[in-house]
Amino acid sequence: MARQLVLLGAPSSIGIRPYEDGQARRLDLAPGALREQGLAARLGARDLGDVVPPPYVDFVRPGMQPRNERGVESYSRALAARVAAAISDGAFVLVLGGDCSIVLGCLLGLRSGRDTRVGLAYVDAHADFGTPQESHTGSAASMCLALAVGRGDTPLARLRSDGELVRTADVALLARRDHDEPWYGHDALHASAILDLPDATVRERGVTGVASAALERLGAIEGGFWIHVDTDVLDPRDVPAVDSPVPQGLRLAELEELLAPLVSHPRALGMELTIYDPALDPQRTSAAALATMLERVLRDRFSARGDELGR
Repeated sequence: MARQLVLLGAPSSIGIRPYEDGQARRLDLAPGALREQGLAARLGARDLGDVVPPPYVDFVRPGMQPRNERGVESYSRALAARVAAAISDGAFVLVLGGDCSIVLGCLLGLRSGRDTRVGLAYVDAHADFGTPQESHTGSAASMCLALAVGRGDTPLARLRSDGELVRTADVALLARRDHDEPWYGHDALHASAILDLPDATVRERGVTGVASAALERLGAIEGGFWIHVDTDVLDPRDVPAVDSPVPQGLRLAELEELLAPLVSHPRALGMELTIYDPALDPQRTSAAALATMLERVLRDRFSARGDELGR
């Protein structure tokens, strides 16, 4: 029987710095803006609703620690419970974020009650591998890959008492183009076991070649793998409504080509979409583009919503 596809909203902005005027970013609006595109019906997905985050507290960064550290920790655990319940039903989970720190809760959910390793395909314009002390912003979203592998002096790097959420050897970092921003932890990244396939490698090998290389690593992991997608990996000409746009990047068709073999793999457990900001998208053109991309990647790869609701 084909797997069911479920949607889960993670409307969180607590893992990212405020706007320049000091107000919290409106990434919390993203799940609603994407649902307004008729996403659940277009995907044939069951919608599980939202996991509501705690309020934004650290408008001023607290020393060298991550902003909203306690809130991100508690939210990660709440999100993990919902993700764990969904995958225990055998569904493929599409989490609509929210800032990048939601990857911590998603990975924690995969590990809940399971002793097996899990993998991570991290599709992002940035490495997000700096520590709190290296970060220029204090945003957990800017360091969440580091936190996921246990790097950094913060409880967010120790959400599991028995070790990291994911081993560096079980991570594929795809399509980053932050070469001029070494504070994203480049030195530590180069010294790690992470499979780093930056944008230059994508151009050299092609999107399909990079996807195949990622699956060589992730597809053999018995516990399955998760897919993180930060929309700033896209060329701003296609989707400009992100907090840290970087010139060039993947075009929408290229991202679809990259994601299709990943989500189709039998050990893919779910995927999250992050960093889309509806406040920067008044006409909802970016929302429409992202919804169409998700439809092309996910539709027809999972069972229709009505097939399994009664099980």
